[in-house]
Amino acid sequence: MEQELDRRQVMKALGAAGITVGLAGCSSGGDATETDTDGGNGNGGATATDSDGGMEGFEARVGVLMPETGDLGSLGVLIRDGALLAGTQINDAGVEVTVDNQVEDTQTDPQAGISGAEALVNGGYPAVVGPASSNVNLAVAQEVYIPNAVVGMSPSSTAPAVTNLDDNDFIFRTCPSDLLQGPVMAEVAANRLGGSTSSALFLNDAYGQALKDSYVAAFEELDGQVINEVSFEPGQASYSSQWAEALNDNPDVVMVVGFPESGIQIFRDYYGEYASDNDADILVPDGLIDDDLPDEVDNDMANVTGTAPATAGPGAEFFNNSFQEQYDTQPGPFSAQAYDAMAVLVLAAAAAGENDGTAVRDNIRAVANPDGTEVTPGNLAEGAVMAMNGESVNYQGASGAVSFDDNGDLQAATYDILEVQDRDFEPVDQIEFSG
Repeated sequence: MEQELDRRQVMKALGAAGITVGLAGCSSGGDATETDTDGGNGNGGATATDSDGGMEGFEARVGVLMPETGDLGSLGVLIRDGALLAGTQINDAGVEVTVDNQVEDTQTDPQAGISGAEALVNGGYPAVVGPASSNVNLAVAQEVYIPNAVVGMSPSSTAPAVTNLDDNDFIFRTCPSDLLQGPVMAEVAANRLGGSTSSALFLNDAYGQALKDSYVAAFEELDGQVINEVSFEPGQASYSSQWAEALNDNPDVVMVVGFPESGIQIFRDYYGEYASDNDADILVPDGLIDDDLPDEVDNDMANVTGTAPATAGPGAEFFNNSFQEQYDTQPGPFSAQAYDAMAVLVLAAAAAGENDGTAVRDNIRAVANPDGTEVTPGNLAEGAVMAMNGESVNYQGASGAVSFDDNGDLQAATYDILEVQDRDFEPVDQIEFSG
């Protein structure tokens, strides 16, 4: 069943939030990993022409900057694999367009992310899928991408601060802003879970703070009362004191924002010390949607509900089946958004006919926003050839309709509502937001 979240309700809540657009999103990079999805042809991505001046072939160079380790490592690997899948499929198709990828690990750390991004720039990659987390994305965008005229397209950096970067239009994302997810979570807390009071337990970084602010404003707009707002630092040995504060006065719902590495200890402490005396519903966003989490915590986590950007595009079924076949596992949150980011950047590079950041940037909306022949994950390789040959294409992705506004943000998004069933996060409903 799909619900539609009223745009006027969302915008009213956002106005009530008084959110300061500063460092904020999926937030929080290491040994580098290099992956050349076609073995490389040594031409640096240059085009070749035949004697009649027609294009013979093109190699698109797109880097991947993801957290393979650190607090977001368990999810980052699945996001990375979503991006690489698009390149692999194009290369395996045997068409005139090929893809060269190189992977760098952000370690979920801004400084390591900057180092990884610099390695990609020095390696000649004019466009990059990533980073994943907003703390890293904001640092990398300002220190590396923008000064070097490199396109950055994050599949999972949801911080509102990304929208208003002074980026000369080099920063895009295929995930929606948390200015949307906050109201979605508030809708779930108030209307699905029936909560009238709530606490927020949130990671003390850009992602946690901004999502908490967005949620609080929207929940209060729905006549709910937020009684405790408690921040935490990653990697702590215990979160017992934070839980004691968050659970004070018995809130109906506790909204928890964090990442899996810290989430293991957070939920071990909750179920070990507080769950037996508390009947609150727990609500988590995409950063904690990890099927390994219940087993790591060693609890069914049956009182946990989650929200995450959905895989709801025309290519969703093809993508899910392809991911399973390629990696022998199911995609995770933002895997589809990473696939779409890679697809768009390859199409834009092919349309530009050169591996130049400015040229790629200038072709992104041309290949993603209407009009043109529809290209989906199912005919991506064919679409890349069409783009290379100057034909108009319109990419419709695995995650949804990938159409960018003037800030490089999505114009529409669909969210999954998930419940933990048999220790897995299972989608049970959807909420759609159209801008």
